[in-house]
Amino acid sequence: MKTILKDAESKMQKALDRLDYEYSTIRAGRANPAVLEKVSVDYYGAMTPINQMAAVSVAEARILVIQPWDVSTLKAIEKAILNSDIGITPTNDGKVLRLVFPQLTEERRKDLCKSIKKYGEECKVAVRNVRREAMDKMKSKKKDGELTEDDMKSGEKDVQKLTDKYCDKVDQHVSDKEKEIMSI
Repeated sequence: MKTILKDAESKMQKALDRLDYEYSTIRAGRANPAVLEKVSVDYYGAMTPINQMAAVSVAEARILVIQPWDVSTLKAIEKAILNSDIGITPTNDGKVLRLVFPQLTEERRKDLCKSIKKYGEECKVAVRNVRREAMDKMKSKKKDGELTEDDMKSGEKDVQKLTDKYCDKVDQHVSDKEKEIMSI
């Protein structure tokens, strides 16, 4: 029983960690190297993440500087950024690329809040799926005679408490990120 609960909690925490990762890639008016994590460049036939072929640093609050280790890849990196869904056009000076993050408009903030809520709902669905898996495991153990009816009921309550706890954490993360976006 305890192993089922620990396993469920571990999976729920992973879903919450994934939500934090998704939030780190949302462009919020400040330069953040994490926005480039999903961008890959065709480098000698292999799709390579930008952070593996260039130094990515924050020059100012709203400027991200990409300095490739091999200057010949500058054009390929620029093309990959243009083709991505970041929505920022890089400036190329022959040695480095600069991404200037524009100030967020009210409309863009609202769009970002919708994305934040969508990611939060996806995380809640993942948490609920973990709950369903745990309940199914307990039913299977009860059917095999490894659990009594009382253990089953108490286990279901524990799994539900865990689910509620993580759903509350997701709601808190969503609200914190929305406040951050609206206050920038």
